[in-house]
Amino acid sequence: MTSLHITIKQNKKRPKKTIVEFDADQFERMAATFGFFNPDFLKSLEESERDFREGRFRKIKSLRDLRKK
Repeated sequence: MTSLHITIKQNKKRPKKTIVEFDADQFERMAATFGFFNPDFLKSLEESERDFREGRFRKIKSLRDLRKK
């Protein structure tokens, strides 16, 4: 397996913001590693985009908000 070199920069003015940089080839390798080209994943993306277009979504500020259903 080849290594994936990425650049991570911490913003000093805004400590909660981080910038991650990598080129297109590196992104494709990362996407393949995480399974972003998997047919099931692509199908779930299509379904979520359809839900968004039809207004079946809600904004959250934290993942804790998902527990408050």
